[in-house]
Amino acid sequence: MDEELPGAREPLHVTVWDEATPGAPRAVLVHGTMSWGTACFAGQRPLAEMFRLELVDRRGFGDSPDTARSDYATDAEDIGRLLGRGAHLVGHSYGAAAVMLAASARPEAVQSLTLIEPSPLRTAAAHPVVAAALERIRAAFGTPEGTGPEMSPEEYLRRSTEPYGLPVPEPTPRMLRAVRAAMRERPVWDAQLPLGPLARATMPKLVVNGAWDDAPHGYREFTGRALAACGEYLAEAIGARHVRVAGACHTPHQDRPEQVNAVLTRLWQS
Repeated sequence: MDEELPGAREPLHVTVWDEATPGAPRAVLVHGTMSWGTACFAGQRPLAEMFRLELVDRRGFGDSPDTARSDYATDAEDIGRLLGRGAHLVGHSYGAAAVMLAASARPEAVQSLTLIEPSPLRTAAAHPVVAAALERIRAAFGTPEGTGPEMSPEEYLRRSTEPYGLPVPEPTPRMLRAVRAAMRERPVWDAQLPLGPLARATMPKLVVNGAWDDAPHGYREFTGRALAACGEYLAEAIGARHVRVAGACHTPHQDRPEQVNAVLTRLWQS
C-alpha cells in the first residue's frame, strides 16, 4: 500500500507494509543513498506481520518528488512530520543522519531510535580512524562545496562500487535516478550533528554495524573500518546499545536480515 506524507508541499511517497493486527506499533524506516524504501528494507518485510512498517522514499529517490539537492536536514523535517503522534524510527547510512536530527527535534514522538551503519563521519572525527577516512573521501569525491570531478551517473555508480570489489548494480532508470540524486546530495560524511539532544533523550537507542569481517579488502579499508568506528563512537556518545553483525558489511539488515530483524523485534516489543 502506498501513501503520501501529509503536510508537505510535494508529498513524499511512503510504502506501507502492514499485515499486523489493527493498532500495531508503527515503525518509520529511512533509506540511505542510491536506494529507496522498498529496495533498502526488503529484508524487513517479515516484520510487517507484527508491526506497521512505513518505508519512506527520500526526496529525489524512489517515487518521491525530484529535488534540486538532497539534504539530510530537509529529510529530517519530512520525517518529523511523518512521525505524527509517535513511532519507532530507523535510519540506514545517509538516512541515519536524517533520523538523528528528527529524533533530536521531536524526541517525545520517537518510541525507539535505530541507526544502521550511520555515516555522519565528521560527527565522530575525534576518532583517528574516522579522521583518516574523511581525508580519503574528500580526496576521492571532492569537497563539500562540490569541487569534485564531474562525471556521468553511470561513471559515478561504477566508481562507488567497482574499485572496492563490489558488484556494479544494474543501471536501470530507477537506479540511475537514485545515482543522480546521490550526486547532488549534501555530503553526509561531512555532517557534524549535535549529539547532546540524543544523549539526553530517554527513548531506547540502538546502533547496528556490520562486522566487516568478510568484506573485500579495499572496501573495508576505504570506508568499512571508519563506519564501524563511527557507529561505536556514536553509540557511546548517545547512550545506545551497539550491535555488530558478523558476516555483514554496510547493509547488515540486508546481509543478515534474520539477525537484524530479531534485534528490531526485541527493541520494538520492549
